[in-house]
Amino acid sequence: MSIWNTSHSIGAGLVVILCGYIMGNFGSGPDHVGAWKWCFWIPASIAFAGSIGLFVFLRDTPTSVGLPELPGTETRSRSVNGEKSAEYKAFLKEKVFGNPLIWILGFANFFVYVVRFSVLDWGPTLLKQSKGVSMEHAGWLVALFEIAGVAGMVIAGLATDKLLKGRAHRTCVFCMAGTALFFFIFWQLPLDAPVWLLYASLCATGFFIYGPQALIGIAAANQATKKAAATANGLTGLFGYASTAISGVGL
Repeated sequence: MSIWNTSHSIGAGLVVILCGYIMGNFGSGPDHVGAWKWCFWIPASIAFAGSIGLFVFLRDTPTSVGLPELPGTETRSRSVNGEKSAEYKAFLKEKVFGNPLIWILGFANFFVYVVRFSVLDWGPTLLKQSKGVSMEHAGWLVALFEIAGVAGMVIAGLATDKLLKGRAHRTCVFCMAGTALFFFIFWQLPLDAPVWLLYASLCATGFFIYGPQALIGIAAANQATKKAAATANGLTGLFGYASTAISGVGL
């Protein structure tokens, strides 16, 4: 799941390249504003096309496409087995909406995404205004931050499986401690600090913050069981993306 989760960083990196190409070829002179508009419209169109593909091809369970059920789970296709809606709603209430652990994970995910999007969206501006780094150099931060995030996700997933017996929430504790440490180092660096040191501290932050970004969803799925994993991930994800408004207003 942590390998699959690298799609967040791969997608973000590809969008940076795409928008850089748009601005580089159409962003000068009177076309500057128009180019910025295309930086919104083109990625949004790609996302819309992807959502149509999901709507057409995504299926609920293995049994709904004739595959054997996953071992060790009581998941049943409601369309196949005729499970009553009331019974399923009661199950969701118990395992997701009435489960305090899911709400704790959602609350934690809120702050994980504050850190993630603060650096991802505002990192170059922050480096330019507070550390005196040129925008040309600061722009590379996004790519390096995402590369570090890919490594952090995969290593966090391996550590969870090999060292902590699948207890993803415990891995998150170590990752958030690392995030706090390297953010503190970045904060304390003087204005005349070498650029590579600024990069290193923020990339280390990316390495650690993307571990919880992947693992909180895994922890939620484990708590809610396979039958309600998607609903639990949707709820914790809602907290995560709601945080982007807070990080933007706060900065």
